[in-house]
Amino acid sequence: MPFLPELAREAALSAELGGGKVRCLACAHYCVTAPGGAGRCGVRFNDEGTLKAPWGYVSSASPDPIEKKPFFHVLPGARTLSFGMFGCNFRCDFCQNWQMADIKAAAGLSPFRTTPEELAAAAVETGAKVVVSTYNEPLITAEWSAAVFSAAKEKKLRTAFVSNGYATKETVAFLRPVLDFWKVDLKCFNEENYRKVCGAELSKVLEGLKMILAAGFYVEVVTLVIPGFNDSEEEIGAMAKFLAGLSKDIPWHLTAFHPDHLRTGTPPTSQDTLYPARDVARAAGMRYVYTGNIHGAAGQDTLCPACGLSVIEREGFTVKKNLLGKTGGCPCGRKIPGVWT
Repeated sequence: MPFLPELAREAALSAELGGGKVRCLACAHYCVTAPGGAGRCGVRFNDEGTLKAPWGYVSSASPDPIEKKPFFHVLPGARTLSFGMFGCNFRCDFCQNWQMADIKAAAGLSPFRTTPEELAAAAVETGAKVVVSTYNEPLITAEWSAAVFSAAKEKKLRTAFVSNGYATKETVAFLRPVLDFWKVDLKCFNEENYRKVCGAELSKVLEGLKMILAAGFYVEVVTLVIPGFNDSEEEIGAMAKFLAGLSKDIPWHLTAFHPDHLRTGTPPTSQDTLYPARDVARAAGMRYVYTGNIHGAAGQDTLCPACGLSVIEREGFTVKKNLLGKTGGCPCGRKIPGVWT
């Protein structure tokens, strides 16, 4: 039985294959389903030869600081309206939003029916500058996100994705007219672990990240650093080398894991793990490396790579000082990449 079949409509990101079968184009799994079947995400399903995708609801919607997403080089201190749906195309055992991403867990939750126009209006009412699709994996609900973003654009708002990056060329092209910022999770740098723990392929994540950057989206990357899983110097170094090869200016957030979902036996990440990881990333050439998810942790400020000045100081999700002008220029003259106005 599909998940919430009454809150779905025909998917734009699909291709008919004949005999009632359809291929989903929303993510790199490229699932093929027969009538009555559903993709790996469980929320995109074949209804008598037509692919249906979630529509007309949110699992949650809330005003958030943009630093919580996290975006550190986008409109510092801005408020966002964050919204999500249900479901995910990955099955990470360390998921921090599993209550909404895992449809088995979400089965007991009630969706809130709404429209794109209502969400855009709510964003304006709360003083949001950016509307963000987050909480679950937005790629699998891309049609709904695009509709919300289109309504937000009519109100002169910016738009963002918080995603695992398992993108396709079709989805990248579909979203480009209405999506500005894309936060990509890089879970680890081990193909076997990506398959075993996340149910996905590292190579397709890396390909997705390259496509997202090539399409002109503004990108920041996040890695949840998990003890014994992806925290070795070798693995952090490999990730850093790959990212530096794309651009040394990509902001990279190394965030602390806390035990959750199916990985409750792993200890939380300590500062003693995060700080050496940041050093490894910087040694590989990454200019903007942040550490977070630990109260009081250092590594939240934006430092000018030319003169070392702290041009943005943060405490938690609050911006305490911002010396950057509208062009993102440090007082020394160095331009800091990002979207500042």
